Amino acid sequence: MQSKVTTTKEKYPDKPITFIVPFGAGGAMDLVARILEKSAVKHLGQPLVIINKPGSAGTLGWNELVTSAPDGYTIGISASELFLHPLYGTSRYNYPTALEPLAQISSTPVIMVVKADQPWQNATDLIAYAKEHPGELKFGHSGVGSIPHVVGETFSKSANITLSQVPFRSAAEAVTALLGEHIQIVFINPGTVKEYVKSGMLKTLAVADANHLVDPVFANALTFKEQGLELFYGNQFGVVAPKEMPADIRARLITGLDAMINDPDFKKDIEAMGLQYEYLDTKQMQTQWIFENKKLTNAVQESGVVELIKSQKQ
Repeated sequence: MQSKVTTTKEKYPDKPITFIVPFGAGGAMDLVARILEKSAVKHLGQPLVIINKPGSAGTLGWNELVTSAPDGYTIGISASELFLHPLYGTSRYNYPTALEPLAQISSTPVIMVVKADQPWQNATDLIAYAKEHPGELKFGHSGVGSIPHVVGETFSKSANITLSQVPFRSAAEAVTALLGEHIQIVFINPGTVKEYVKSGMLKTLAVADANHLVDPVFANALTFKEQGLELFYGNQFGVVAPKEMPADIRARLITGLDAMINDPDFKKDIEAMGLQYEYLDTKQMQTQWIFENKKLTNAVQESGVVELIKSQKQ
Protein backbone atom coordinates (compact mmCIF):
# COMPACT_ATOMS: atom_id res chain seq x y z
CA MET A 1 0.00 0.00 0.00
CA GLN A 2 2.88 2.37 0.86
CA SER A 3 4.46 1.95 -2.55
CA LYS A 4 1.13 2.71 -4.26
CA VAL A 5 0.82 6.02 -2.41
CA THR A 6 4.39 6.98 -3.31
CA THR A 7 3.82 6.18 -6.96
CA THR A 8 0.67 8.32 -7.01
CA LYS A 9 2.57 11.27 -5.58
CA GLU A 10 5.38 10.87 -8.06
CA LYS A 11 2.91 10.97 -10.91
CA TYR A 12 1.01 14.01 -9.65
CA PRO A 13 -1.03 15.21 -11.32
CA ASP A 14 -2.40 12.15 -13.09
CA LYS A 15 -5.97 13.43 -13.49
CA PRO A 16 -7.73 16.79 -14.04
CA ILE A 17 -7.56 19.36 -11.22
CA THR A 18 -10.78 20.94 -9.96
CA PHE A 19 -10.55 24.73 -9.79
CA ILE A 20 -13.22 26.38 -7.62
CA VAL A 21 -14.39 29.89 -8.51
CA PRO A 22 -16.61 31.21 -5.68
CA PHE A 23 -18.53 33.62 -7.92
CA GLY A 24 -20.67 33.23 -11.03
CA ALA A 25 -19.57 32.93 -14.64
CA GLY A 26 -18.61 36.15 -16.42
CA GLY A 27 -17.09 38.00 -13.48
CA ALA A 28 -13.44 38.97 -13.18
CA MET A 29 -12.47 35.95 -11.07
CA ASP A 30 -14.14 33.59 -13.50
CA LEU A 31 -12.38 35.21 -16.45
CA VAL A 32 -9.00 34.91 -14.71
CA ALA A 33 -9.67 31.23 -14.08
CA ARG A 34 -10.46 30.72 -17.77
CA ILE A 35 -7.12 32.32 -18.69
CA LEU A 36 -5.29 29.98 -16.29
CA GLU A 37 -7.19 27.05 -17.79
CA LYS A 38 -5.69 27.76 -21.23
CA SER A 39 -2.14 26.84 -20.18
CA ALA A 40 -2.80 24.22 -17.50
CA VAL A 41 -2.02 21.21 -19.68
CA LYS A 42 1.18 22.83 -20.91
CA HIS A 43 2.56 23.64 -17.46
CA LEU A 44 0.83 21.12 -15.16
CA GLY A 45 0.28 18.22 -17.51
CA GLN A 46 -3.46 18.09 -16.70
CA PRO A 47 -6.43 20.39 -17.40
CA LEU A 48 -8.17 22.59 -14.87
CA VAL A 49 -11.88 21.86 -14.50
CA ILE A 50 -13.50 25.13 -13.48
CA ILE A 51 -16.44 24.84 -11.08
CA ASN A 52 -18.43 28.00 -10.33
CA LYS A 53 -19.85 28.01 -6.80
CA PRO A 54 -21.50 31.44 -6.42
CA GLY A 55 -23.32 32.65 -3.34
CA SER A 56 -22.85 34.53 -0.06
CA ALA A 57 -20.14 36.79 -1.52
CA GLY A 58 -17.75 33.89 -2.05
CA THR A 59 -18.19 31.93 1.18
CA LEU A 60 -19.98 28.95 -0.39
CA GLY A 61 -17.13 28.26 -2.77
CA TRP A 62 -14.37 28.90 -0.21
CA ASN A 63 -16.13 26.71 2.36
CA GLU A 64 -16.06 23.85 -0.13
CA LEU A 65 -12.40 24.49 -0.85
CA VAL A 66 -11.47 24.48 2.86
CA THR A 67 -13.13 21.09 3.35
CA SER A 68 -11.72 19.51 0.18
CA ALA A 69 -9.05 16.83 0.40
CA PRO A 70 -5.56 18.41 0.49
CA ASP A 71 -4.35 16.14 -2.30
CA GLY A 72 -3.64 18.82 -4.91
CA TYR A 73 -6.70 17.93 -6.98
CA THR A 74 -8.90 20.74 -5.66
CA ILE A 75 -7.61 24.31 -5.69
CA GLY A 76 -9.32 27.65 -6.18
CA ILE A 77 -9.07 31.36 -6.77
CA SER A 78 -8.84 33.82 -3.91
CA ALA A 79 -9.81 37.45 -3.56
CA SER A 80 -9.55 40.03 -0.79
CA GLU A 81 -13.01 39.06 0.50
CA LEU A 82 -11.17 36.20 2.22
CA PHE A 83 -10.14 38.66 4.91
CA LEU A 84 -13.52 40.35 5.27
CA HIS A 85 -15.94 37.49 5.91
CA PRO A 86 -14.40 36.38 9.22
CA LEU A 87 -14.66 39.98 10.44
CA TYR A 88 -18.42 39.93 9.88
CA GLY A 89 -18.87 36.71 11.82
CA THR A 90 -20.70 35.18 8.87
CA SER A 91 -18.19 32.61 7.64
CA ARG A 92 -17.70 29.10 8.93
CA TYR A 93 -13.92 29.40 8.66
CA ASN A 94 -11.15 31.93 9.13
CA TYR A 95 -10.02 31.72 5.52
CA PRO A 96 -6.58 33.35 5.89
CA THR A 97 -5.57 30.51 8.24
CA ALA A 98 -7.75 27.74 6.75
CA LEU A 99 -6.42 28.15 3.20
CA GLU A 100 -2.87 28.19 1.88
CA PRO A 101 -1.73 30.90 -0.55
CA LEU A 102 0.17 29.51 -3.55
CA ALA A 103 0.67 32.45 -5.93
CA GLN A 104 -0.78 35.93 -6.50
CA ILE A 105 -1.93 36.87 -9.99
CA SER A 106 -3.09 40.48 -9.90
CA SER A 107 -3.81 43.48 -7.72
CA THR A 108 -6.47 45.80 -9.10
CA PRO A 109 -8.43 48.67 -7.51
CA VAL A 110 -12.22 48.83 -7.51
CA ILE A 111 -13.82 51.45 -9.77
CA MET A 112 -17.18 53.23 -9.74
CA VAL A 113 -19.08 53.11 -13.05
CA VAL A 114 -22.42 54.41 -14.33
CA LYS A 115 -24.22 54.36 -17.66
CA ALA A 116 -22.60 56.67 -20.16
CA ASP A 117 -25.80 58.69 -20.68
CA GLN A 118 -25.95 59.75 -17.02
CA PRO A 119 -25.19 63.47 -16.51
CA TRP A 120 -22.39 62.89 -13.96
CA GLN A 121 -18.83 63.14 -15.24
CA ASN A 122 -17.10 62.29 -11.97
CA ALA A 123 -17.74 61.37 -8.34
CA THR A 124 -18.13 65.02 -7.37
CA ASP A 125 -21.06 65.42 -9.77
CA LEU A 126 -22.72 62.27 -8.47
CA ILE A 127 -22.30 63.37 -4.85
CA ALA A 128 -23.95 66.71 -5.60
CA TYR A 129 -26.88 64.93 -7.28
CA ALA A 130 -27.25 62.44 -4.42
CA LYS A 131 -27.42 65.26 -1.89
CA GLU A 132 -30.21 66.90 -3.86
CA HIS A 133 -32.03 63.55 -4.31
CA PRO A 134 -31.45 61.62 -1.05
CA GLY A 135 -32.22 57.90 -1.25
CA GLU A 136 -32.87 57.96 -4.99
CA LEU A 137 -29.64 56.33 -6.18
CA LYS A 138 -28.93 52.60 -5.87
CA PHE A 139 -25.58 50.89 -6.24
CA GLY A 140 -24.98 47.29 -7.16
CA HIS A 141 -22.17 44.95 -6.17
CA SER A 142 -21.19 41.29 -6.22
CA GLY A 143 -22.51 40.35 -2.78
CA VAL A 144 -23.05 41.61 0.76
CA GLY A 145 -19.67 41.91 2.45
CA SER A 146 -17.69 41.86 -0.79
CA ILE A 147 -14.91 44.38 -1.47
CA PRO A 148 -17.11 46.34 -3.93
CA HIS A 149 -19.86 46.48 -1.29
CA VAL A 150 -17.38 47.83 1.27
CA VAL A 151 -16.22 50.47 -1.22
CA GLY A 152 -19.81 51.51 -1.94
CA GLU A 153 -20.73 51.82 1.74
CA THR A 154 -17.49 53.63 2.56
CA PHE A 155 -18.00 56.02 -0.35
CA SER A 156 -21.54 56.77 0.78
CA LYS A 157 -20.44 57.46 4.36
CA SER A 158 -17.35 59.47 3.37
CA ALA A 159 -19.36 61.64 0.98
CA ASN A 160 -22.20 62.04 3.50
CA ILE A 161 -24.83 60.82 1.04
CA THR A 162 -27.49 58.11 1.12
CA LEU A 163 -27.19 55.27 -1.39
CA SER A 164 -29.22 52.06 -1.33
CA GLN A 165 -27.20 48.89 -1.87
CA VAL A 166 -28.40 46.04 -4.10
CA PRO A 167 -26.45 42.76 -3.88
CA PHE A 168 -26.09 40.34 -6.80
CA ARG A 169 -24.69 36.84 -7.10
CA SER A 170 -21.96 38.03 -9.45
CA ALA A 171 -20.46 41.20 -10.85
CA ALA A 172 -21.81 40.29 -14.27
CA GLU A 173 -25.37 40.30 -12.89
CA ALA A 174 -24.77 43.73 -11.36
CA VAL A 175 -23.65 45.07 -14.74
CA THR A 176 -26.76 43.66 -16.41
CA ALA A 177 -28.90 45.47 -13.84
CA LEU A 178 -26.97 48.69 -14.44
CA LEU A 179 -27.45 48.47 -18.20
CA GLY A 180 -31.14 47.76 -17.63
CA GLU A 181 -31.38 50.89 -15.41
CA HIS A 182 -32.54 48.93 -12.35
CA ILE A 183 -29.62 50.52 -10.48
CA GLN A 184 -27.60 53.65 -11.21
CA ILE A 185 -24.10 52.79 -9.95
CA VAL A 186 -21.84 49.75 -9.79
CA PHE A 187 -18.66 49.31 -7.77
CA ILE A 188 -16.67 46.70 -9.60
CA ASN A 189 -13.39 45.31 -10.83
CA PRO A 190 -12.38 47.09 -14.06
CA GLY A 191 -11.84 43.81 -15.89
CA THR A 192 -15.55 43.01 -15.76
CA VAL A 193 -16.61 46.25 -17.46
CA LYS A 194 -13.68 47.03 -19.72
CA GLU A 195 -15.49 46.27 -22.98
CA TYR A 196 -18.56 48.25 -21.90
CA VAL A 197 -16.41 51.28 -21.05
CA LYS A 198 -14.42 50.88 -24.25
CA SER A 199 -17.60 50.75 -26.35
CA GLY A 200 -19.05 53.85 -24.68
CA MET A 201 -21.94 52.12 -22.87
CA LEU A 202 -20.50 52.79 -19.41
CA LYS A 203 -18.16 55.40 -17.96
CA THR A 204 -15.82 55.42 -14.98
CA LEU A 205 -16.36 58.13 -12.37
CA ALA A 206 -13.63 57.20 -9.88
CA VAL A 207 -10.83 54.75 -9.08
CA ALA A 208 -10.22 53.55 -5.51
CA ASP A 209 -6.44 53.81 -5.64
CA ALA A 210 -3.67 56.37 -5.16
CA ASN A 211 -2.77 56.19 -8.86
CA HIS A 212 -4.54 56.12 -12.19
CA LEU A 213 -5.05 52.76 -13.84
CA VAL A 214 -2.45 51.74 -16.40
CA ASP A 215 -4.95 50.39 -18.93
CA PRO A 216 -5.62 53.04 -21.64
CA VAL A 217 -9.38 52.42 -21.38
CA PHE A 218 -9.35 53.66 -17.76
CA ALA A 219 -6.20 55.80 -17.70
CA ASN A 220 -8.06 59.15 -17.67
CA ALA A 221 -10.43 58.22 -14.85
CA LEU A 222 -9.84 60.30 -11.72
CA THR A 223 -9.05 58.66 -8.41
CA PHE A 224 -11.32 59.20 -5.41
CA LYS A 225 -8.36 60.93 -3.75
CA GLU A 226 -8.21 63.49 -6.56
CA GLN A 227 -11.86 64.21 -5.78
CA GLY A 228 -11.35 64.69 -2.07
CA LEU A 229 -12.08 61.20 -0.74
CA GLU A 230 -9.56 58.84 0.86
CA LEU A 231 -10.72 55.55 -0.66
CA PHE A 232 -8.03 52.96 -1.40
CA TYR A 233 -9.57 49.56 -2.01
CA GLY A 234 -8.56 46.88 -4.43
CA ASN A 235 -8.76 43.18 -4.94
CA GLN A 236 -5.89 40.75 -5.09
CA PHE A 237 -6.55 37.57 -7.06
CA GLY A 238 -4.48 34.50 -6.35
CA VAL A 239 -4.49 30.71 -6.26
CA VAL A 240 -5.11 28.94 -2.96
CA ALA A 241 -5.47 25.37 -1.72
CA PRO A 242 -6.61 23.46 1.36
CA LYS A 243 -4.05 23.26 4.14
CA GLU A 244 -1.75 20.28 4.71
CA MET A 245 -0.96 19.23 1.16
CA PRO A 246 1.95 16.77 0.98
CA ALA A 247 5.17 18.71 0.41
CA ASP A 248 6.03 17.10 -2.93
CA ILE A 249 2.57 17.69 -4.37
CA ARG A 250 2.62 21.27 -3.11
CA ALA A 251 6.01 21.86 -4.72
CA ARG A 252 4.90 20.41 -8.07
CA LEU A 253 1.71 22.49 -8.02
CA ILE A 254 3.55 25.71 -7.17
CA THR A 255 6.12 25.09 -9.92
CA GLY A 256 3.33 24.66 -12.47
CA LEU A 257 1.37 27.69 -11.28
CA ASP A 258 4.45 29.91 -11.29
CA ALA A 259 5.14 28.91 -14.89
CA MET A 260 1.51 29.55 -15.88
CA ILE A 261 1.32 32.98 -14.24
CA ASN A 262 4.72 34.11 -15.51
CA ASP A 263 3.97 33.04 -19.07
CA PRO A 264 4.11 36.23 -21.22
CA ASP A 265 0.82 35.30 -22.89
CA PHE A 266 -0.88 35.00 -19.49
CA LYS A 267 0.33 38.46 -18.42
CA LYS A 268 -0.84 39.89 -21.73
CA ASP A 269 -4.30 38.32 -21.36
CA ILE A 270 -4.66 39.57 -17.77
CA GLU A 271 -3.82 43.13 -18.74
CA ALA A 272 -6.03 42.92 -21.83
CA MET A 273 -9.06 42.25 -19.62
CA GLY A 274 -8.38 45.37 -17.55
CA LEU A 275 -6.64 43.87 -14.53
CA GLN A 276 -3.27 44.99 -13.19
CA TYR A 277 -0.87 42.06 -13.28
CA GLU A 278 1.13 41.62 -10.08
CA TYR A 279 2.74 38.24 -9.56
CA LEU A 280 3.83 37.22 -6.07
CA ASP A 281 5.33 33.84 -5.21
CA THR A 282 4.15 31.82 -2.22
CA LYS A 283 6.29 33.55 0.42
CA GLN A 284 5.58 37.01 -0.97
CA MET A 285 1.86 36.25 -1.04
CA GLN A 286 1.94 35.10 2.58
CA THR A 287 3.55 38.42 3.55
CA GLN A 288 0.96 40.32 1.50
CA TRP A 289 -1.84 38.43 3.25
CA ILE A 290 -0.60 39.63 6.66
CA PHE A 291 -0.50 43.23 5.45
CA GLU A 292 -3.85 43.05 3.65
CA ASN A 293 -5.61 41.41 6.59
CA LYS A 294 -4.45 44.15 8.96
CA LYS A 295 -5.31 46.95 6.52
CA LEU A 296 -8.84 45.70 5.80
CA THR A 297 -9.54 44.91 9.46
CA ASN A 298 -8.67 48.47 10.44
CA ALA A 299 -10.55 49.99 7.49
CA VAL A 300 -13.89 48.26 7.98
CA GLN A 301 -13.84 48.69 11.75
CA GLU A 302 -12.94 52.38 11.66
CA SER A 303 -15.54 53.14 9.00
CA GLY A 304 -18.32 51.27 10.79
CA VAL A 305 -18.83 48.96 7.82
CA VAL A 306 -18.57 45.84 10.01
CA GLU A 307 -21.58 46.85 12.10
CA LEU A 308 -23.48 48.00 9.02
CA ILE A 309 -22.99 44.73 7.16
CA LYS A 310 -23.83 42.65 10.22
CA SER A 311 -27.13 44.51 10.56
CA GLN A 312 -27.90 44.07 6.87
CA LYS A 313 -27.34 40.32 7.14
CA GLN A 314 -29.77 39.90 10.05
